[in-house]
Amino acid sequence: MPSYSVTVATGSQWFAGTDDYVYLSLVGSGGTSERHLLDKPFYDDFERGAIDTYDVTVTEDLGEIQLIKIEKRKYWFPDDWYLKYVTVKTPMGDYLEFPCYRWITDDKEVVLRDGRAKLSADDKTQVLKHHRRKELEDRQKMYRWAEWHPGFPLNIDAKSHKELPRNIQFDSEKGVDFVLNYTKAMENLYVNRFMHMFQSSWSDFADFEKIFVRISNTISEYVMQHWQEDFMFGYQFLNGCNPVLIQKCTELPKKFPVTTEMVECSLERNLTLEEEIKQGNIFIVDYELLDGVEGNKTDPCTVQYLSAPVCLLYKNLEKKIVPIAIQIKQAPEPGNPIFLPSDAKYDWLLAKIWVRSSDFHIHQTVTHLLRTHLISEVFGVAMFRQLPSVHPLFKLLVSHVRFTIAINTKAREQLICEYGLFDKANATGGGGLAQILQRAMKHLTYSSLCFPEEIKARGMESTEEIPYYFYRDDGLKVWEAIKSFVTDVVDLYYDSEEMVSEDVELQGFVKDVYVYGLRGTKASGFPKTIKTRQKLSEYLTVVIFTASAQHAAVNFGQVFLGMYPDEHFIEKPVKEAMRKFRKNLDEITSCIAERNRNKKLPYYYLSPDQIPNSVAV
Repeated sequence: MPSYSVTVATGSQWFAGTDDYVYLSLVGSGGTSERHLLDKPFYDDFERGAIDTYDVTVTEDLGEIQLIKIEKRKYWFPDDWYLKYVTVKTPMGDYLEFPCYRWITDDKEVVLRDGRAKLSADDKTQVLKHHRRKELEDRQKMYRWAEWHPGFPLNIDAKSHKELPRNIQFDSEKGVDFVLNYTKAMENLYVNRFMHMFQSSWSDFADFEKIFVRISNTISEYVMQHWQEDFMFGYQFLNGCNPVLIQKCTELPKKFPVTTEMVECSLERNLTLEEEIKQGNIFIVDYELLDGVEGNKTDPCTVQYLSAPVCLLYKNLEKKIVPIAIQIKQAPEPGNPIFLPSDAKYDWLLAKIWVRSSDFHIHQTVTHLLRTHLISEVFGVAMFRQLPSVHPLFKLLVSHVRFTIAINTKAREQLICEYGLFDKANATGGGGLAQILQRAMKHLTYSSLCFPEEIKARGMESTEEIPYYFYRDDGLKVWEAIKSFVTDVVDLYYDSEEMVSEDVELQGFVKDVYVYGLRGTKASGFPKTIKTRQKLSEYLTVVIFTASAQHAAVNFGQVFLGMYPDEHFIEKPVKEAMRKFRKNLDEITSCIAERNRNKKLPYYYLSPDQIPNSVAV
């Protein structure tokens, strides 16, 4: 009788093993085997991190194995099991791999296909077509769209982390990491004392420096020593945590009536302000999104304020960016003066602090929350709803949305909810966050997520004119590395433009993103359909770059870009493309490390060894 050798790999994360009964059935083109109990006498099967092998004997030839069924039945008490993969050695000596990488909960049956990526057009048998269709039907019941707040991108329908599908919840280790990281952050920032400091006005700038007391590294110490200086203020617009707002000024806005006479002591080329603008030496940052947003009033004991400043910056003869004029509010009026470097020391310093305060609010609400976290959740939910596990694009993207939906749900549950930490600690709490996000949604466009286009749209593309913009330089290298990798993968599975346009699952994914995530807003520029391989490669690059590099540039991460520990792809050409991708990333890492050597302010946020695969923190 034919005999198959079956190897089962259990995950290595906490509580991944199970004591439940596990059964296996083989589904072939010639029939289906009986259900076999996978059990060895006097042996503890399916322990955490274990790889167990079993002999499965069948009564007749099953033909080509198409599916395997894994069934878990309770032994003593509910016992979830994380199954990594199953391999099957056929009587002919062929090896088949069946990736799983998911939790099997309760008494459930999981049906797996072999790991070769397939488009829907590749499935010829009714068994495979039915399996593909059934998986998406089940997923669409679990991954439902919901509106957390009017005007926001739609998100998953779950009010708490425990309501999420088990496979996208934090596993035990990640959950512990979340608690420990949250606790450590609170400890480092000394939040209780920090918030207490807001109860009354600070008496001097030494109070401000107390923020740095619990944060100790080379960069923070350098910043603490130089934070009051103009060069540091300008540098942060290029390479700080919010390097996406500065743009070349081509015309001074009427609401910001700066004159040559005001700033001539800052201009080093003996030119008028208008001439400096024409030569491309003037830059502007405008916080108009904050105009009219009322400061947080949730705590009557703490008065909080918001401003919507406009800041003019100048590229000096050393090609460094420094501030030359700041207006705290949008409308010019006698009570809203323009502050200058020639003003009294603390008047100028306070004006810069107002700009930094506004920058913080835009960074947290728009740059970080909306443009990485929320949009990555849109990509994630759409992926689970429209792309089956066997689809090559699911295999490509799944690592880049790992824990994203979970971290966002936790944030809605604890951080940005009513009376959450954000409400207590931020001037945009108590309704301001929602107001800013609703405004920012009007500026969330597809082209603004295409890194090269976004840089060019702000007039910041010239490395010769703006030589110290490391965010741009490193970001472009990483973008091109991702795009090259994605193009390799796309070309492996799509032989023609027709294959792209006729892939109904791909088109469903793109449509879900547009219709639900972007609310069908034409002005967003997000495509409703994709018809070419080139456009598909660009679109996938946007998804991966946003979830990995863009988030890293404005935050930090843990599981690094180019690393795919869950082997959803089994084909050698794709694995070769991954090796090429990692090699390209290693070269970028080495290049950045060499540039940063001996720099007092090294820029490493977009070094690939610091870029997480997904928005998971």
